[in-house]
Amino acid sequence: MASIKVPPLGESIVEATVSRWLKKDGDAVAVGDALVELETDKITVEVPALEAGVLTLRAKGEGEVVAVGDVLGEIAAGAAASVSAPATTPMPTPPVPTAASSAPAPSASPSEVKVSPAASRLAAESGIDAAAVPGTGRGGVVSKADVVGALASAPAATVPATPAPVAAAPAPAPATPPVAAGSRETREKMTTRRKRIAENLLQSQHATAHLTTFNEIDMTAITQLRERLKERTEKETGVKLSFMPFFAKAACLALKAYPVVNAQIDGDTVIYKHYVNMGVAVASDAGLVVPNIKDADAKSVVEIGRDLSAIAKRARDGKLSMDDLTGGTFTITNGGVFGSLISTPIINYPQVGILGLHKIQERPMAVNGQVEIRPMMYVALSYDHRIIDGQQAVLFLVRLKELMEDPAAMLVY
Repeated sequence: MASIKVPPLGESIVEATVSRWLKKDGDAVAVGDALVELETDKITVEVPALEAGVLTLRAKGEGEVVAVGDVLGEIAAGAAASVSAPATTPMPTPPVPTAASSAPAPSASPSEVKVSPAASRLAAESGIDAAAVPGTGRGGVVSKADVVGALASAPAATVPATPAPVAAAPAPAPATPPVAAGSRETREKMTTRRKRIAENLLQSQHATAHLTTFNEIDMTAITQLRERLKERTEKETGVKLSFMPFFAKAACLALKAYPVVNAQIDGDTVIYKHYVNMGVAVASDAGLVVPNIKDADAKSVVEIGRDLSAIAKRARDGKLSMDDLTGGTFTITNGGVFGSLISTPIINYPQVGILGLHKIQERPMAVNGQVEIRPMMYVALSYDHRIIDGQQAVLFLVRLKELMEDPAAMLVY
């Protein structure tokens, strides 16, 4: 009998929520089969079978909170019939067609296709057969990334005419529980990740002297540069050039000029970071996550764009690692993609600064004594006033504005 235990979950993570069991009591399992999904405040972890046998016990139910080392269940070595048949049933007769002895048989079949819950949901929404998708997960499990890849490579005729649910996956509507007829309220327990997000936001508000300052950027020059270079850049490097890599690069240069915005408080000391691990807020199915690009200050705009695409894909596919989510020194969040015109972002504690980007909107502006229509964006810097003075915060945003309005200046620093 082998115990299934909660594995180490990563830096500073001591508990998780049982998200979903992938096997039922009495199911036969092979080494490497994913047994259960655990959701932490940062990532979703699949717990694999370390030896072959039959799942005899699921000690923790879906929704229960578990700690590292807790026993999740038990696996017994041997045939499935030895578990599910009653004590009076002769052991050497597994072929007898009884409900108890035949139930595990399909799972023991080597031809069965194992599909993760996220992949199953996406396949159902997209109208494709998950069983026909080659699995690249541990033990041949079909993951969400495999389904996404199958959708991307599928002929147009096999893709549903209305694939909107896939694009709209981060929206909260699909996750809302069904409402019973006549019901005026629905009660739903917070997930571990949502509880930790709430705790971190409250900690940030309570532990920092939170303040926000604003500026606006004329996006004319950077828009023209992007339009001129995006086709060639994608052709030569495969990177789709968005505005975010330019903002990340400009922020790195502004942080170099005002390093206190990239610092951290530790008790009564200030730690100055001589590198920038640029965090980027990403909306995923499970909630907001903030993976970071390591040493972004040493990378070009194209390299930052490539890394951004990679971490965004891992976030959407639920494949972020602990390294992706730890070690950030500064964060950028872009509410503009959802239509936000202006906001006051909350600091990603224990960092001391976060840059908020917003919707680009055409507005009449006074330019050299004339009124011109220009694409403008409001930007916001929320900062910890304990170590960042208002002057430094304003000058940081002014430097960012200068670099974005004259992007050629980024080449000389």
